[in-house]
Amino acid sequence: MGFAITGFSIAQDSTKTTHAFSLEQCVEYAQKNNVQVRNALLAIDVQTQTNREIAGAALPTINTNLNGVNYTQIPVSLLPGQIFGGAPGTFIPVQFGTKYNANFGASIQQLLFDGQVFIALQARAASLDMQRKNAALTQEAIKGNIYKIYYQLAASKTQLNILDANINRIRTLSRDAEIMFKNGFAEKLDVDKISVQLNNLETEKLKANNSVAIGFMGLKMLMGMPVKDSLVLTDVINENSLTNDVLSENNFEYSVRKDFQYLSTIKKMNEYNIKRYQLSNLPTISMSGSYSKNAQRTKFDFFQGGDWFTTSLVSLNVSLPIFNGFATDARIKRTKIELKQTENQIEGLKNNIDNEINQAKLNYMSSVATVQFQKKNMELAEKVFQQTKKKYEAGTGSNTEISAAQTDLVSAQNNFMNALYAALIAKVDLLKATGKL
Repeated sequence: MGFAITGFSIAQDSTKTTHAFSLEQCVEYAQKNNVQVRNALLAIDVQTQTNREIAGAALPTINTNLNGVNYTQIPVSLLPGQIFGGAPGTFIPVQFGTKYNANFGASIQQLLFDGQVFIALQARAASLDMQRKNAALTQEAIKGNIYKIYYQLAASKTQLNILDANINRIRTLSRDAEIMFKNGFAEKLDVDKISVQLNNLETEKLKANNSVAIGFMGLKMLMGMPVKDSLVLTDVINENSLTNDVLSENNFEYSVRKDFQYLSTIKKMNEYNIKRYQLSNLPTISMSGSYSKNAQRTKFDFFQGGDWFTTSLVSLNVSLPIFNGFATDARIKRTKIELKQTENQIEGLKNNIDNEINQAKLNYMSSVATVQFQKKNMELAEKVFQQTKKKYEAGTGSNTEISAAQTDLVSAQNNFMNALYAALIAKVDLLKATGKL
């Protein structure tokens, strides 16, 4: 006996957009529209531009300049008076220069060697890879949550179908009880007891519908879908969705886990940081050059000829760090400690992964076995109810018996659905644990 879920939706304004999605389509939609995923993907673009900025440090820097000066009052300089025969300690004010000055030129600077820039260039690929791994980790987390909510809503649909079937069954039983009461074959108490059961089922259905409506809003929020849109779940989900292929992993590698990949990339970045600070003790070498023209005039006639004087230079600059208060030594030791912390995290993660896989396998196998047991129990409860119903209709059974059979059937159906949902969640956890999600 299996329960299929198809075409499940929450009724909304017919003018709104309707999306009929399978489980994988929900995941695909979320990978494009979930805010966390979109920001994680944008972080990759940010890192790409940061890498371009880092690469710019190794390329030439070229600047040009143009300026003009109009001295409303030419600066005054003081010359010792004794140069011109005056007394010592006296000064003669004089003005040097011209009223109008103009200058234009260009300069170029090229970094030849900087240990920190050199390592930064090497670390660009690892930095970009770290952002990609972070995005993949975010996508996996969103995917796992979508799987669980989708399964929950699908299970709720099956539960609603069961509730509808039970309500129809009790309504039929209520009508039969009314007829039997009118004909003197049943008591009014029997009719009232059946009405109580019907009211309880109607209340349970109302609660289930509210829960489903809230679940759909949560799923749409997680997917990044407008809440006003209508979502229809199209997948068929039943106990046949529980397969043993997820247990066939024999040669598990930690590297298939996205969180392990991310942490391994952080370890690479720690190693680059150590190299960066170590190379900061080496000299920084750069070369620069400039070329300029300048002119001085007593009148503003720069465009009417006259002399322009040329200045040019080429320089080699070497900066050798000598002592910075042990700051570099502290940075190197700090980054080595951070590397050790990351290595400890990796070892701890390996142990956690082993534990997750073992627990997930045990939970999944136990859940599948529980589903099979609850399925048989539900089928048996259905048979018991049908036999009890026939006895009651034939007048050889009591209202107490049929009420108990109905209660047992509802309980068995709920137990089956809870077991099926738990097994599907256990499957998701196992897929995540083994890096297959």
